[in-house]
Amino acid sequence: MAAFANILVGGVFHAAVLFLAAAGLQLVFGVQKILNLACGSFYALGAYFGVTVVAAATSLGLPPWLILPALILAGLALGVIGPPIERMLRSVYGRDESFQLLLTFALVLMFQDVFRFVWGSNPRSLDTGYLVYGTLNASDFSVPVYNLLVIAAAIGTAAGLGAFLQRTNFGRILRATAENRAMAEALGVDVRRVYAGVFTLGAVLGTTAGALVVPTAAASLDMAIEFVIEAFAVVVIGGLGSMRGALVGALIVGLIRAFAIVLYPEVEVLAIYVVVIAVLLLRPTGLFGRPIA
Repeated sequence: MAAFANILVGGVFHAAVLFLAAAGLQLVFGVQKILNLACGSFYALGAYFGVTVVAAATSLGLPPWLILPALILAGLALGVIGPPIERMLRSVYGRDESFQLLLTFALVLMFQDVFRFVWGSNPRSLDTGYLVYGTLNASDFSVPVYNLLVIAAAIGTAAGLGAFLQRTNFGRILRATAENRAMAEALGVDVRRVYAGVFTLGAVLGTTAGALVVPTAAASLDMAIEFVIEAFAVVVIGGLGSMRGALVGALIVGLIRAFAIVLYPEVEVLAIYVVVIAVLLLRPTGLFGRPIA
């Protein structure tokens, strides 16, 4: 039973990180109709930058218990990359998805070279300082409190995004723009500003997810592509443009991955894509998706 609980919490931790970045992917697609392959690069950038910020802050005397706030601030600070990249993507708005995929994949390749140039080819990781938050123990069950804090942060983000989209004026503008851009523009909405804000928020969710995961996993050149594979599995399972879909899809992928790694590691990716294929066959729009006009 304790072993099952350990696997379960590990899967939920991975799902929490996956949800943060997948929510950004869903938000960008829902409003801007852009399939952003570069979400994986944002995730990797957050991981690398998180390592750098924490290492620098620690050398200046940062108390270990401030590692979590430092990682969150590192992820938020990377929001500065959002507006210039969104401006670059304006050329593919309303065009065929192949143009979007080509341009965003080009960004992935560019970011890979940036990572290699700035941080080198070797993986970068933090020490075990995050364990200063302690470990929750019960019989054979053991989980770092840091993992539980990240799970709580993801839950809070999900609730905050829901409230933001449903109860704020800007959230209503986002939903109106997503439904009908031309009508929103006719009513005086500055759609370019909305798009820049949405893309920046999506980028911040991705970079923050990467920063939060780095205490438990090394930042490496492979993580961007690996994350894109999982993120799109989440999107396909949950449904394009659906926040509820992102949450449920992330839980499904996270739990499948955790149990597969322990029970039969060779089928880790295969198990995820068996579910993806089943969803595509039985419900092509995903569990919570709507047909695209």
